[in-house]
Amino acid sequence: MKTKAEDLANGVKKGDRAIIGQAITLVESSLVEDQQAAHSLLEELLPHTGNAHRIGITGAPGVGKSTLIESLGSQLTDSGHRVAVLAVDPTSTITKGSILGDKTRMSKLANDPSAFIRPSPSAGTLGGVARTTRETMVILEAAGYDVVIVETVGVGQSETEIASMVDTFLTLLLPGAGDELQGIKKGVLELADLIAVNKADGDNLSRARNSVNDYTMALRLTRPINKNWEPHVMMVSGLTGEGLEDLWFAITKHRQVLTESGDWEKKRSDQRLSWMWSAIENHVISGIHGHLEVMQILEKIEHEVSSGVMNPRRGAEEILKVLEKS
Repeated sequence: MKTKAEDLANGVKKGDRAIIGQAITLVESSLVEDQQAAHSLLEELLPHTGNAHRIGITGAPGVGKSTLIESLGSQLTDSGHRVAVLAVDPTSTITKGSILGDKTRMSKLANDPSAFIRPSPSAGTLGGVARTTRETMVILEAAGYDVVIVETVGVGQSETEIASMVDTFLTLLLPGAGDELQGIKKGVLELADLIAVNKADGDNLSRARNSVNDYTMALRLTRPINKNWEPHVMMVSGLTGEGLEDLWFAITKHRQVLTESGDWEKKRSDQRLSWMWSAIENHVISGIHGHLEVMQILEKIEHEVSSGVMNPRRGAEEILKVLEKS
C-alpha cells in the first residue's frame, strides 16, 4: 500500500496543481504527525530537483515587485518556461495574520496554466521568507517548474536570508536615488547579483537614468561576492515590460558564467548547508517552546526580563540550563 508521501510525490511529479498545493500545505504544517510524512515526501522528490533557476527578488514596499514579477513571469511562460512564484507576506506580530494578497496583485499570472503562485505567511520567521520556503521550492522544481521566483517582504534580514537559498539575487530599487542612496545598506549592494531600477517609465525615465548612474558608482565602493561576476545596474518597467528581456538575458548570463567557472555547483552546495542549519535553528526554537519544564519557568523569566529585574542574557542562560539537563 502506498504511503501518503508516495501518493503526493507521484501527483507532484505529474504536475497536478491540487496535489502540489496539498504537498506544500503538508511541509508547512507544524503538526508533529505531519513532519515525518513531509520528510518522506521531500526524500522522494529531491532526486527530481536541481535544474530550475532559483531567483530571489527583494526591494522595499512600493518598489513594484509584484508588478515586475507578473510581467516577467508572463513573458517567460509565453516563451515556453514554467514559472513558480513564492510570494512571502509578513505575518502581523499583533494579529498573527497575513494578507496573502499576491494572487490578487498577479491576477494574470495566477490564471496562467504554465504558472503557479503560492503566497505564504512569514509566520514570524526572520529574513522576510517563510520557514518552509526551501521545502516548497523542492516541491515546485519536482513538479517541473524551471523558473522559481521567491519574492521577499523586503525587510531587515531578508537580503541575507534569501541570498542563501537562490541562484540569482535581484534587488529592485526606485528611481530618484538622491538622498535615498545614503539610506541603502551597503550589504544589500554587496549581496545583489543584479540591481534593477524599476518604474523606469513616463516621467520617471530621466530620474531612472540618473539612478542607474548613482547606483553604478555606489557598486564601485563594494566588493563583488563572486570574482567571476560583476554585478551591474539596469532600468526596467514592470508596468510596460520595457527592459525585461534584457533583465532575463542578464539572469541567464549569470547562470552561464557561474556554471562555466564551477561556482554554480558550489552555490548549490552552500544552499544545502544553509538549509540544514536553518532547519536546526527552527528545530531548536520549536523545541524550546514545546519543552514542558521550560514552559513552567518561561512566564516567570519573561516577566523578570521585561520588567528589568533580570538581564536578558541571564534569562537566556536560565532557559538553556533547563534544556541542557534534559
